Amino acid sequence: MKKILYIVLDGLGDGKYPCKELGNRTPLEAAATPSMDMLAREGQTGLMYTVGKDIAPESDIAVISILGYDAMKYYTGRGPLEALAAGIKINDGDLAFRANFATRGTGRNIKDRRVGRNLSTEEAMQLCKEINKKIKLESVPARFKFKSTLEYRGVLVFSGIKNKLSGYVTNTDPAYIKHGLLGVAKKTGSYENMVEYCIPSKDSRNPNAAYRSALLVNEFTLKSCEVLDQSEVNKKRIKKGYLPANLILLRDAGDCLPKLPSIKSKFKKNFGCFVEMPTEEGVALLTGMKIVPIPPPTKDLENDYTLRANMTIRHIKNFDGLYIHIKGPDIPGHDGDAIKKKTVIEMLDKYYITPLINKIDMDKTIVAITADHSTPCRLKSHSDDPVPLLISGGDVRPDNTKSFSEKACLTGKIGKIYGTQLMPLLIKYANANK
Repeated sequence: MKKILYIVLDGLGDGKYPCKELGNRTPLEAAATPSMDMLAREGQTGLMYTVGKDIAPESDIAVISILGYDAMKYYTGRGPLEALAAGIKINDGDLAFRANFATRGTGRNIKDRRVGRNLSTEEAMQLCKEINKKIKLESVPARFKFKSTLEYRGVLVFSGIKNKLSGYVTNTDPAYIKHGLLGVAKKTGSYENMVEYCIPSKDSRNPNAAYRSALLVNEFTLKSCEVLDQSEVNKKRIKKGYLPANLILLRDAGDCLPKLPSIKSKFKKNFGCFVEMPTEEGVALLTGMKIVPIPPPTKDLENDYTLRANMTIRHIKNFDGLYIHIKGPDIPGHDGDAIKKKTVIEMLDKYYITPLINKIDMDKTIVAITADHSTPCRLKSHSDDPVPLLISGGDVRPDNTKSFSEKACLTGKIGKIYGTQLMPLLIKYANANK
């Protein structure tokens, strides 16, 4: 049996949205990626709808799907997954949200959804302490815990004192919409950049719980703004010319953790993983993958990717497979920076992929490279475009693909598949004798 290296480059694809500044090519098309191109030539390629056609997925539901689970069956919201990864215990009937520190303009207007991307984790932790200490909820008998995770990101969990709460409430973050419990990114420019009021959505199980939950969210949003406006952290940021973190945006509520069968029981393989974000860590914990600790990403991409390559080479011998999720390309995609995204992809190829294929035995390893979703620079958000996919190594016979890009993968032998089909395909190749 062969080892599996399952590499997910977050937001890698740009789908049908080429960039003028790159000669009407996507960042992946324009990037110099000799190692990924070589893997594509020696293997097979295709395109993958990570969740389904016409769905612009968030990372959580996409990762659940590309690990081989029917997300529509198991998914309970992003909030509980991130809370689990943050070390917050979630009981059924608690209400958990993914949170972003943001910058509020006048009234309900949002000036920046991510505080200029320069809020430090240390600043966020101090703001969390103030909020947890100073806010007292009065609309509904409940407790809350707000915790920062990485930079501007955080999680918020409410626990009802007398009654359970419901995840069937809308987001306050206008950039995302909920369909039931499924969170979907809106296209940039398709919404007003204003804080939304949280309202109950359809919950046939317990509409009163949804009403209570919406009351709590709106109360927390208002009171947290008051605390953040008075924070010394924000006063210092303003003096430095930085945007204040004076707003908390909430999205993707859930009121319980998904009950996922372990990946070992499902696929008879012992998987380890390297993940960088709380969402992926939450999914890893629920699927029983062994999390290999890695330092958080920095601005030194050469060092980050070299370190991850060395750790992958060192740890693959301990597992049947490794799931590696690297945030890199997604951030410049959201920022609309095609040049930066191209650079990140080139750095990944040079400092992560190249050392890997130079060190591992490709005859005894199945390497898959793909993405959890597309993040086109032109949209600055996730899209419903399928993501490029390559599978190489072992006994995988080459098709006629010459390079690794959205267009090149369009004619690959794998064709178009869905996220839930990829893991079974990798297991098949890993177990093949010839």
